[in-house]
Amino acid sequence: MNEPRSGCPINQSVEVLGDRWSLIVLRDIMFGNFRTYGEIHSRSLEGIATNILADRLKRLVEGGLLSMAPDPGHKQRTIYRLTEKAIDLVPVMVALGNWGVKHLTPFPELAARSIALQQGGPAMWAAFAEELRHMHLGAPMPERSVMAELQAAYVAAGGT
Repeated sequence: MNEPRSGCPINQSVEVLGDRWSLIVLRDIMFGNFRTYGEIHSRSLEGIATNILADRLKRLVEGGLLSMAPDPGHKQRTIYRLTEKAIDLVPVMVALGNWGVKHLTPFPELAARSIALQQGGPAMWAAFAEELRHMHLGAPMPERSVMAELQAAYVAAGGT
């Protein structure tokens, strides 16, 4: 990673996360559980170009937000996992979603997860982070599945 332009924590955060694609890739891994380049590319709602996706995955690995490992079932495929540093972004992602629900016009089914997380508050965010630690870092399985709750909210709002 390059030297930051300043010592300001907001500036340094923006330098790591400040382009739209980095946050979208993290969103897709965090909320969609997409783990491979192919899954992220084919299932992302925004249609990220292949060269941009490859660059963002590389940057996120270099920035310590993702780890990568060979897929034991497929020699040419890589599995991406969130790191603790990325999991710590759960409240940030919730805040971005809440801001979008409040000030923009998202589709109801796509807003449903943000609304559920907002209503669930910090306890739900912490439970989601624990579930992500299980899924990506091998931590013990938590009792609560926030992913299932978020999927139920999406379906209840008309998603398929």
